[in-house]
Amino acid sequence: MASPKAGEIYIEFFVIGPQMKAVAVDAATGVEVTVFGPKTVSRLELQNLAVRKLKRRLEQLGH
Repeated sequence: MASPKAGEIYIEFFVIGPQMKAVAVDAATGVEVTVFGPKTVSRLELQNLAVRKLKRRLEQLGH
């Protein structure tokens, strides 16, 4: 199995009642963040929010 590339991010979506949950995971470090929004929001918008939050978290951790 190949090693994850720097900057590679995995995104998962879950619908929980009236909300959608997006989880973003940095493949290289395993750092994970979660965001929620109404299930009427587009997946792209929720994904962009999760990626921004993950990048900010990685900066805070010095990665």
